[in-house]
Amino acid sequence: MQLIDSGNAYFAFDTAEELDLLRQNHEAEGKTFTYGPANRNQLNNSELDGLQKSMQRIEAGANYVIRFKTPVQEELQMNDIIRGEVKVNTATLDDKVLFKSDGMPTYHLANIVDDHLMEISHVIRGEEWLPSMPLHIMLYRAFGWQAPQFAHLPLLLKPKGNGKLSKRDGDQLGFPVFPTQWINPENGEKSMGYREEGYFPDAFINMLALLGWNGGTDQEIFSMEQLIENFSLERVNKSGARFDPDKAKWFNHQYMLMASNTQVAHLFNADLEARGIKSDFAKVEKIVALIKDRVNFAKELWDQSYFFFNAPTEFDEKTVKKRWKEESAGQMKELSSLLQSSPIFESHALETQVKEWIEQKQYSMGNVMNAFRLCVVGASMGPHMFDIAEVIGKEETLNRIAFAINTL
Repeated sequence: MQLIDSGNAYFAFDTAEELDLLRQNHEAEGKTFTYGPANRNQLNNSELDGLQKSMQRIEAGANYVIRFKTPVQEELQMNDIIRGEVKVNTATLDDKVLFKSDGMPTYHLANIVDDHLMEISHVIRGEEWLPSMPLHIMLYRAFGWQAPQFAHLPLLLKPKGNGKLSKRDGDQLGFPVFPTQWINPENGEKSMGYREEGYFPDAFINMLALLGWNGGTDQEIFSMEQLIENFSLERVNKSGARFDPDKAKWFNHQYMLMASNTQVAHLFNADLEARGIKSDFAKVEKIVALIKDRVNFAKELWDQSYFFFNAPTEFDEKTVKKRWKEESAGQMKELSSLLQSSPIFESHALETQVKEWIEQKQYSMGNVMNAFRLCVVGASMGPHMFDIAEVIGKEETLNRIAFAINTL
């Protein structure tokens, strides 16, 4: 009753049928019906009947709502941290319902009371709530409370086309919209989450921070400490930010590169164990060091490294046709003998030894190395060949060469 007693709210007894008829009549005249300062004294409420008569109606069991009494022709001057000064004339506003006929408060009232009781200092929300700011400011004033500072963030826009980014956009285009996986309780439909898709938490935060904000420089990678130090609402853009799924992956790739090999190896090792592969952790770290610059997510490491764990049982036909020459079998036998005699099976030493042999024999460097890769990997892919050989070891390297010679 505080707002009623102070004259900032009133009882309204209009039925749904009465309001529908008013809307229809206005539409017939090409107008829009608004319940507010211009007409409330002519409608079915306590502004017309007076408070005493209205209380009698309520005691008699009449249904009612409580509406906010918007000031007449007042120029509201408000401040938004992002958008600066905002001016609204109350003549353009309507009298919002604060209490519904079932006795429950509407969001507008509950939100104001809740924020006040929690001593909220800043209300940071999407720009779609900007039209509600005048009402909320007036409600704080009506209660005699200090209003918090408001900041209305720009919308996140679709990657293509117009409009606000939605769950459906992510589902259709194959990227997450939710921080974590969301399952619709009604139909069990799943929507991807950034956590489940393998994004690093810091990469996700960094990506979000730069949607609509910039620090005034070209810097894009920020640690949490740097964001805390540099971020300010005043530098948030007023216009919407178009979401770029590829840019989100780029952020995760940068954090993949910055992550320690040990950290990434733990993620990869979990994937290996799920595949039934148990490998020495030091070996997994070495592999990660060689291939993590080729992937955006830990879940992609296997496709770039499966040959470290499984010897080829067949060979890519296109690569065989292009890379396996008439002289390749003979050269690979010579290479196998050379590697067999190598006292130190380490990448740099192997590379020096093999290059000297190729030069001495006047073989084509490309032909030899392409055939070597085909033998060990089974395809034309992977990191530096001598790094691969070092990781899988001498015996495994020689066995793969022998199998390729016999097969090809």
